[in-house]
Amino acid sequence: MAKSKKVVRYRKPFHLNIGFITFGIIFIYMMFYVYSYFTSTHTSVYEVVQGTIAINNSYTGLALRKEEVFPTDRAGSINYYVKDASKVGAGDLVYSVDTDGYIAKQINQASQDASKLSQEDLADIQNHISEFGKSYSWKTFYDIYTFKSDLNSRISEALSIEALDSISDAVTMAESNATFHKGTAARDGVVVYYTDGYEGVTPENFTEEMFDESRYAKINLKDRPTVESGDNAYKIITSEKWNLIIPITLDTKRLLRDSTTVRVKFKKDNSILRIPFETVEKGDTTYMILSLHNSMVRFATERFVELELLFDEETGLKIPNSSIAAKDFFTLPMEYFQKGDNSDREGVVRRRTDKNGVSTEEFVVPEIYFATEYEYYVDGENIAEGDVIIKPNSSETYTVKDTAKLEGIYNINKGYAVFKQIDIIYQNNEYSIIRSDTDYGISLYDHIALDGNAVTENALIND
Repeated sequence: MAKSKKVVRYRKPFHLNIGFITFGIIFIYMMFYVYSYFTSTHTSVYEVVQGTIAINNSYTGLALRKEEVFPTDRAGSINYYVKDASKVGAGDLVYSVDTDGYIAKQINQASQDASKLSQEDLADIQNHISEFGKSYSWKTFYDIYTFKSDLNSRISEALSIEALDSISDAVTMAESNATFHKGTAARDGVVVYYTDGYEGVTPENFTEEMFDESRYAKINLKDRPTVESGDNAYKIITSEKWNLIIPITLDTKRLLRDSTTVRVKFKKDNSILRIPFETVEKGDTTYMILSLHNSMVRFATERFVELELLFDEETGLKIPNSSIAAKDFFTLPMEYFQKGDNSDREGVVRRRTDKNGVSTEEFVVPEIYFATEYEYYVDGENIAEGDVIIKPNSSETYTVKDTAKLEGIYNINKGYAVFKQIDIIYQNNEYSIIRSDTDYGISLYDHIALDGNAVTENALIND
């Protein structure tokens, strides 16, 4: 029997090349990484920290008082005998008018000798100079001229009182000849010697233009040697009650929204008072009206008062303003939400009708970003405009349509952007302080997009 010469090819057993497989996995991973790198958003990252912003609220207030101007009924040389911003009683000597100038000349000659100033007068003048130096600003350099005139009047006034006593006999004779006339206070109050046209202004009729100090004109009644009959001689502030009107910023308005009083520091003497206030809107500006019942005499000669509103430093989560963005959301009534599908998450039952008129209902869970007392703010990922949702245990329906904006940031902890609502406590030009531990908000050490307007919801983030 012949042997079979059929040759069978030997097949080598298949062996997996682990090195090749490993290289393939790494190659695929690298390709995916490269693809992700070029298709994802590149943005700078900011880590949320606890921070503080010192609140600076320096303002200039418009002082409004109950003021009454009194004219003289004589013409001639005028001299004053009561210090500016001093209390007077009805009938007290305030000024004199000399029709022939004889007594006025003697008073003026005597008042040239500054050595006759008392220690009290010198101390008062020194304090006046010191107060002006503390409050002076180059922005209001024009106040120097008013200050110079006021200072000269203070010196002349103090010396005139001394001079009048030294020539009492001549004064008596001039009065009997009807050439010298004394002007007395018409009523009790605080006497001041300037007018500016603001005497009739009240918290009800002030205007925006009145806050422009560059247009303000103050007339010093003592800065003149003679008067005509009918000229204004002096002014009496008749009440200790007065008001300060301040145009405030939106940030300050936000800080004061739950308050009825505010602590105020007056820059003139660094005194601090807690003062009741109210706010009014005029045009596009919010004005604070401070109501004071004391300290009027300290500022009686000033129409504009420099002050600072004192707030505690605001502390919270500190974020850069560049990270803040706005996003539109659907607003859905809370009463349409319920728990379903064996889940603890709140959702809604949505009804959809196809082109054949067949309706189907499904339970959907939209992402909730913010809640008011009555509504939830949800995005458009699972809910669309025109969707009909059903109220639990009812046949009532609601058609999704209303939207509202929320301010927030994009949280990128997981490598993609997730919008989170924020509650801003205070804000300056660079940073904002936001409330911590808010529902649907952010937490300390969260990573957020530094430029909130450069990313979108669910975008992959590479830093």
